Amino acid sequence: MTAETKTRVRTRRAILDAAVSVLAKNPAASLADVAAEAAVGRTTIHRYFPERSDLLTAIGADVLDKIAAATDRSRPAEGPSLEAIARLCSEFFDLGENLTLIFNVPEFGDWEGWEQETAADRAMLDLIKRGQAEGDIDREMDAVWIQHLIWCMLYTAWSHTHTNGASKHESLTLCLRSLKKAITA
Repeated sequence: MTAETKTRVRTRRAILDAAVSVLAKNPAASLADVAAEAAVGRTTIHRYFPERSDLLTAIGADVLDKIAAATDRSRPAEGPSLEAIARLCSEFFDLGENLTLIFNVPEFGDWEGWEQETAADRAMLDLIKRGQAEGDIDREMDAVWIQHLIWCMLYTAWSHTHTNGASKHESLTLCLRSLKKAITA
């Protein structure tokens, strides 16, 4: 990898990280706000992402990559299902700012990247179904419902941290406890 390529990769990463930070706080923030946070010029932003929609598409793809990596780190096929769900939620909780952005920016509601089922989606559903088959997770609850419930609980935990000033540890603990009570057989 050449020095120019390494610089481009670092600059792109800085822009994406700055965009997530800025847009998570203010979904209506301008590209100039993102440029200021990334410590680059506005023309640099436009060189990498000519339109706001290009930046949002890149953020969406980056978030999907982060979800995939977090899913892999959580080892969803290992151990008791409820413990695996707790590991998965812990990994996803660390993506809070990224996922809060996805949930709060209206343009992401129509993003085509959400239309396709990912390996991470399948891994979560497989984990839920395994827990149901083993008798740890309520069989009368639809697996997709439980998957949505997990995302809702995580969103609530992130919100509790940012809105109410709760510690991350406290919010994640409440999330996991509530989730366990909701889905345990």
